[in-house]
Amino acid sequence: MIPFRSWLPVLILVLIMGVLFRMPWLVAFAMAVLILLTIAQYWNRHALDNLTYKRQFRYTRGFAGESLEFNLQVENNKKLPINWLKTEDRWPYAVGPADIKTLTPTHLPEMGNLVNLYSLRQRQKTRREFPLLLQKRGLYNIGPVSLESGDPFGLFRTTHEEDLQQSITVFPDLVSFDFSAMATEDPLGERKTLQRLFEDPTQPMGVREYLPDDEFRRIHWPATARTGELQVKVFPPVSSRVLMICLNAATTRQLWLGTLPNTFEQLLSISATIACDAMEKGYQVGLISNGSVAHSDHPFRVLPGRTSNHLAFLLQTLAAATDYITAPFEQFLLQSLGKIPLGSALVIVSACTTGLMIDSLVRMQRYRSHITLVALDEAPPPTLPGISVVHLPFAE
Repeated sequence: MIPFRSWLPVLILVLIMGVLFRMPWLVAFAMAVLILLTIAQYWNRHALDNLTYKRQFRYTRGFAGESLEFNLQVENNKKLPINWLKTEDRWPYAVGPADIKTLTPTHLPEMGNLVNLYSLRQRQKTRREFPLLLQKRGLYNIGPVSLESGDPFGLFRTTHEEDLQQSITVFPDLVSFDFSAMATEDPLGERKTLQRLFEDPTQPMGVREYLPDDEFRRIHWPATARTGELQVKVFPPVSSRVLMICLNAATTRQLWLGTLPNTFEQLLSISATIACDAMEKGYQVGLISNGSVAHSDHPFRVLPGRTSNHLAFLLQTLAAATDYITAPFEQFLLQSLGKIPLGSALVIVSACTTGLMIDSLVRMQRYRSHITLVALDEAPPPTLPGISVVHLPFAE
């Protein structure tokens, strides 16, 4: 489209010629076109002023196969009407509308544009609803959105891109397998060691008489001096029920062999299922992995917790996990051991049980008595003394 400034010298020349040659119709024509272009230019310049574009989600996370309610709201907050408005919202196919034809192709892989056309009167608000179908695990970014409008005569157009970024999370699928198949010393079973009461030394609640098996550091010296007999501190009991999921993101024995996508998804599904089941049993659940999350090259760690928000955060972390390996799992696990609370039950989830991993687990068992290995190898792993083994064979 030819800019308005390019038309202006031509119209002035025509107007001057009409005056010099006393041609009223030429003067009228030049004036009419000049007025028309002025109105069109003004309309085009302010078409996108005070325009609001909103995406409204009832929920922004769910499991694959579920649907989310979603609507687009566009509002014209000015007196000038918008004769036509075109919006192009960048949208991943994996969380797109149920009718896939709603998205138009783009140059980006697995991305489309949600295109809509509007005509808005002054101060009019309109809303359109789209059911979204969640198809694949992941963390998906939506946006930016491109807005295009112009004058009612079709002479000029204006575009504007808003960096309106939002995200939708698709959690890993939960798999159904029998936890009772685990050994009785399994961290998800009934264990006296996990039900045992400990004492919190930071909050003394009283004193009592000294007993022969009391530690020397528990003696309360001011109370001993006051009563003339040895007195020891009494602390409130606290329970320790902590479970740490240790996820090996590698799906092959050698990293240079690449990644098995379906096996990796199964690892995430098993980890998510263990987290949900353990939270229902009252455990504080944490997560560590030698993999990384999207847009990062560092291993991820989630400290133990047991609130509903913490479970959602665990699932969201697994949803964003990628198969990029940051370090060999055996090395990563031994280095992370000091950051895991003492008394925690460790659940090792791995697709490959190598000799080096077995050696590492045997070494860890000297210091951590509650270890369970969940192995996805086709062949069952060897029996490990003091370590529970759950074999869930999975073939790509």
